Amino acid sequence: MSPSQERLTADHLLSIARADIAVILGTGLGVMEESIAVERAVPYADIHGFPVSSVKSHSGRLLFGTLGDARVAVMSGRFHLYEGYSPREVTFPIRVFAYMGIRRLFISNAAGGLRPDLVPGSAMLITDHINFTAQSPLTGPNIEELGPRFPDMTRPYSPALIAEARSFARDSGIDLKEGVYVQVPGPSMETAAETRMLRMLGADAVGMSTVMEVIQAAHCGMEVLAISAVTNNNDPDRYTPAPLEHVIAMAEKAGPTIARVFAGVIKG
Repeated sequence: MSPSQERLTADHLLSIARADIAVILGTGLGVMEESIAVERAVPYADIHGFPVSSVKSHSGRLLFGTLGDARVAVMSGRFHLYEGYSPREVTFPIRVFAYMGIRRLFISNAAGGLRPDLVPGSAMLITDHINFTAQSPLTGPNIEELGPRFPDMTRPYSPALIAEARSFARDSGIDLKEGVYVQVPGPSMETAAETRMLRMLGADAVGMSTVMEVIQAAHCGMEVLAISAVTNNNDPDRYTPAPLEHVIAMAEKAGPTIARVFAGVIKG
């Protein structure tokens, strides 16, 4: 879809509602919807150009409402490379948000822990990432009005928002872990050998989303805060399966913690 068509989509959404902050809810993390005073819910299928979620636990709706004094646009469900979408399609909503004037993006996801302390049901503040997909949403002609050809990635996650999240978690007695997130293409889970490799690369948690959106957000000049719901622990010496039902259950367990942190930072 061309930039002009994306602007038309943004204009259409602006005619429905306005927002200051965008939030992406990952697998099993729809619990945050309970924190939002929803004013309008729009199915993705009704939004021109939006892909459609095909993953269980992703409701596939764009919600507009308020959280505290902030107006928010919430993606209840996201898109993944493994669904067959290109990086450009996965990040279509981010560019639309940028055209809508949104400059802060909060992202949640489900991830496998690669450290012993990242137990199922815990939450990890993402401080940096590794792109292990060999893909980028910026491949192809650059959209100059959104950002530069070679965007800076020294601070893809906002230091100011990270500091606010740390402070809120500390003051609220929340055990918020921190670490580096790596995105792999999926949809197959990692082998024990791949887990050892990802640990050696410096990753603390692994998942199949987020990095594409963060790259696009950095290109658009957005501030990003991201937190992973740890759904399983990838211990290559005692490897056990992580069926989707377990992933969803553990994401739902971590969901209230992530929702509290996001709400605390948004409310200031």
